[in-house]
Amino acid sequence: MRKIAVVNMKGGVGKTTTAIHLAAGFASRGLRVLLIDADPQGNIAHALHLRPAYTIQELMLGEQPAEVVIYRGVREGLDVIASTTAAFALERRLASETQRETVLSRRLRNITQYDVVVVDSSPAMSLLTYNALLYVHEVIIPVAMDLMAIIGARQTLNGINEVKDLWPERPLDLVAVLPTFANSNTIATRAAFEALDNDPRMGSVVFHPGIRQCIDLNYAIAQNQTIWEYAPRSRAAEDYARFVDFVSSRESATKNATQEKVQTVL
Repeated sequence: MRKIAVVNMKGGVGKTTTAIHLAAGFASRGLRVLLIDADPQGNIAHALHLRPAYTIQELMLGEQPAEVVIYRGVREGLDVIASTTAAFALERRLASETQRETVLSRRLRNITQYDVVVVDSSPAMSLLTYNALLYVHEVIIPVAMDLMAIIGARQTLNGINEVKDLWPERPLDLVAVLPTFANSNTIATRAAFEALDNDPRMGSVVFHPGIRQCIDLNYAIAQNQTIWEYAPRSRAAEDYARFVDFVSSRESATKNATQEKVQTVL
């Protein structure tokens, strides 16, 4: 089961939009996908117009099992674990929990029926973000075309390295850096691409040309639809389809690297 987190310490970079379209894109290719909202803002439920009876809060607190918390049939092949603003209190409520950074992994231990799990994270190195990073094997970092977003991406990589240092037995690989809101006609976009391409930690996995600016993405989310449902011939629909293909193509290399790490640990 492939597990991917979408992470950036900077908000407003298209993180939730990317998580939704990555999950929906995998599902449209016939895979069984679980999309988890590990951001207390709960934007996935809003974007997909869900009314879940239970959320990640009940899962993390052990009040409901994963089988009950999962919202099934959001799209064909796509299930969701939603979030809520009540999850902001999880850090305090789990303060006495043993190994609280791995609560999510333990709560989802028996959930093995999916081909892919995509986790949307909060724009902070919070307890939920640590839980997400310790659950997944792969990371995608969306980056808007501005300096603050690039700084956020670098801070995210620092956090990932911290997780690797503290839990060296856990494979955690950077699969892609995804430029968002890209407009190649602007100096800001060209400068951002140059900074990303020249970064020694990110340059080799930057996805070109990124997700181009497209107002249809805003309209799609407002209509509780994916871009393929709302405007299947738009630039954003083309870009996200290409990105899903890109991430899919990296599965074999990532799987081989993960197996090698696991064998080394064993």
